[in-house]
Amino acid sequence: MKLLIDNNLPPRLGRGLGAFFDGQHQVQHIRDKFDTGSLPDAEWIDALGKEGGWCVLSGDRRIAKQRPSRELFLKANLIGFFPLPAVMELPLHKQAARILTLWPVLEATANAIERGCFELGVKGDKLRQIT
Repeated sequence: MKLLIDNNLPPRLGRGLGAFFDGQHQVQHIRDKFDTGSLPDAEWIDALGKEGGWCVLSGDRRIAKQRPSRELFLKANLIGFFPLPAVMELPLHKQAARILTLWPVLEATANAIERGCFELGVKGDKLRQIT
């Protein structure tokens, strides 16, 4: 799985997950992938869409809910995992633990569909699709 961590989550989360899954999955923070701290959503969405096969972990739920970002995201054939606000409020180590707990579900979702937006909750082992 290829997973991009966006700017709403800290670079050390992306780097930590990248190190943890080194050799198995490609995990990068947006700052490391694009060598910049600031990139308009449309640019990175388009770039990932052109590369193909990317998933995104983003704390910016408007990407999944508001037009035109949602349309652009889905048109690029990306799969998005969007933590609920309660997950975003957790300390970083608990956010990482939640992501690791759900990793098999994230991976299965990435392998089963070509695009979509999903909520990552605080409890349980399922994702809820954002429509």
